[in-house]
Formats: sequence, C-alpha cells, structure tokens
Amino acid sequence: MKKDTVVLGLGNRLMSDEGIGSLIVERFLAEGEKYPSVEFIDLGTRGVSILHYIGSRRKAIMVDCAYMGTQPGTIKRFRPDKVKSVKKLAYQSLHEIDALKIIELARKLNLAPQQIVIYGIEPERVKPGQQLSETLTKKMDDYITALSQELPHS
Repeated sequence: MKKDTVVLGLGNRLMSDEGIGSLIVERFLAEGEKYPSVEFIDLGTRGVSILHYIGSRRKAIMVDCAYMGTQPGTIKRFRPDKVKSVKKLAYQSLHEIDALKIIELARKLNLAPQQIVIYGIEPERVKPGQQLSETLTKKMDDYITALSQELPHS
C-alpha cells in the first residue's frame, strides 16, 4: 500500500547543485520515522517513472534545482498551474524530463494526486562534480525546514 504523501528528489548528483533534490530526500530518509505516512524517493534522473510514484497518492512534493532568476540558494514553492517551464528538451533519452509535462500527463491519465507541490532551488553551479556549492550546502537545514512544514507528522 502506498503512503498518502510522497516526496520526490529530482536531479543529477554528478552535476553539483543539480543534485539538490536527491540530497534533500537523502536527509529525510535518515529521519524517516518522524513521517510515517510519507514516502521519500530519490528519483534522480529517472524521468517518466515519476508517473508510477505519484499515482494513487493524496499529495506529491517534488524537489529540484531550478533556474528562477533569483539569488543562488533561493528556495521557492510552486503549484504546477502557477509555474511555466522553459526547459528545452532534446528528446533523446527517457531520463530527460520536464516535470510539468509529466504532471500534465498524470492528470490526463487520471493518476495525479489531489495536491502537487514543487520546490525549486536556484543553483549556484551546475557542472560536473559531486559536491554541492557552499551556498546550497549552508542552506540545507533551511530547505529541510521548509519542506517539513508540508509534511504530516506522526
């Protein structure tokens, strides 16, 4: 049986700040007992599989690096209908995704949760490397606090 709420960490850990979503989920997994009705999943770059993980849920929260034209390290909360994607896709891989297109598809297939929330975090650097920038590293606790406010506690 799927839990009511799912938190999906998106991104590529091999591209520095692009891996922030996955790293946030990793932090939550370390203290998952605080959130018994929440499933935390590091999806990384597994594209279309988002559909499988958000189906039959009450709430889905997605966390990813996002260029928003703000200061590096800024976190913003969005609802899918209040944000516009400008992501250019090459359509050469199933790992390549536009989360908003996946949400749109989930709605068409009647698989979308009642509530979907997206957290975007402005990167400082997206380039080969497995370390977050110092800016995002220093704000990790702030990101955990922001997301934990979305989650049902025990």
